[in-house]
Amino acid sequence: MTPARRLRLAYTLLWVTPLLWSSNYIIARLAAGVIAPHMLALGRWSLAFALMLPFAWRALARDGAPWRREWPHLLVLGGLGMWICGAFVYIGGQSTSPINIGLIYATTPILIAVASTRVLHERMSPTQRVGAAMALAGTLFVIAKGDIDNLIGVRFTVGDGWIVVAALAWAAYSILLRRWPSALGSAERLVAITAGGIVVLLPFTALEWALAPRHPLSAHGVGLVVLAALLPGVFAYQAYSYMQRELGATKTGLVLYLGPVYAALATWLVFAEPPAWYHAVGAALILPSIYLATRQHPIDSASST
Repeated sequence: MTPARRLRLAYTLLWVTPLLWSSNYIIARLAAGVIAPHMLALGRWSLAFALMLPFAWRALARDGAPWRREWPHLLVLGGLGMWICGAFVYIGGQSTSPINIGLIYATTPILIAVASTRVLHERMSPTQRVGAAMALAGTLFVIAKGDIDNLIGVRFTVGDGWIVVAALAWAAYSILLRRWPSALGSAERLVAITAGGIVVLLPFTALEWALAPRHPLSAHGVGLVVLAALLPGVFAYQAYSYMQRELGATKTGLVLYLGPVYAALATWLVFAEPPAWYHAVGAALILPSIYLATRQHPIDSASST
């Protein structure tokens, strides 16, 4: 694939990947009372690992494979991306809404952008800064429900606290994924990170099994595991890794601004809870902002160097 086609694919994925991730917010809500959070996360990533391994095992099994040197990084990335960003979201989903999850995750692009400038030395052009500001304004408008008093008096639940921790972990995952270069290809690296995540998840899942109420195995629970493994698992993480490689951490992180829009639409379709007018206004700010924040312009490029 030529560099131009790779770049076009990366920009296309910017719009598709948030839709895949928003499905995880719906899964988190549907899983309450059906399957335990750590069990769902472990099942999700174990199945994802089994699906991805056939395409990567030759590179991972050869003598001197880079993962043998990189395993400490793989464990950290797996702990952040598969344990905290997996089980914690499902714990939070028991007492908060998919829209709230999307809104909280929508704050992470700011964290990623700030950390990227300091740690990765990435820069944003003036147009990209305007786009990011518009996206943040749209997100705040949705949080405020169109009324500044609501923003001042916003209240968070215990579930929201779990999501805040997961969002911080995602920002750290995004930066470290770029900060720690790997000799592995993006697909092989994701398989190795997933293996690290499974290792981290195992003891916590065992503890949950021993101490928390158990849920009987059901077709509903298995279906949620399969959906979580495919949509916000294999497809979303592969796409995110690809976009990071082609676009950098700052631009790729902007996809999370679309979370509230997609989560509101998904909640409408699945739970028959229609979006409000302020979701439409927020979307009107967020959608064009992604274009502004990710497009390349000669003047912007010159001014950012």
